[in-house]
Amino acid sequence: MSLHIRPATAADAQLILGFIRDLAIYEKAEHEVKTDVAGIRASLFAENSTAHGLICEYQGQAIGYAVYFFNYSTWLGKHGLYLEDLYIDPNQRGIGAGKALLRHLAQLALSNGCGRFEWSVLDWNTPAIEFYQSVGARAQEEWTLYRLTGQALLDFAQGD
Repeated sequence: MSLHIRPATAADAQLILGFIRDLAIYEKAEHEVKTDVAGIRASLFAENSTAHGLICEYQGQAIGYAVYFFNYSTWLGKHGLYLEDLYIDPNQRGIGAGKALLRHLAQLALSNGCGRFEWSVLDWNTPAIEFYQSVGARAQEEWTLYRLTGQALLDFAQGD
């Protein structure tokens, strides 16, 4: 098996956008993808970007990606690594690419002194949940994710 994980570059913006759209289709949320290639380049690859990308290749062909960033735990007094997206082409699942990407990220977390490696998964995504549990990850059911976006974010920020 010839799996290779490498840092994403600005030249990968179109590829990453394709993976983002594929993931959104799987998650039944394609309509929520609002970015384009220029948006990926400007945000993920800007000099001051806090997000990072990885490309997973199999036999020289890109088959998946991950996007992550570092956060901070006040309780641990350490940074954490947060996985925003992980996606492997469905035709390439089962060859160990997802596990290789997760392991690579876990190694990045440790090499950067992180005390946590976290991500979210949709509650109906049984294959992903079973995969994450198989590597020892456990759901944090006592926490509920909240989000401000779109008009609600604008209204709140402006004091409306």
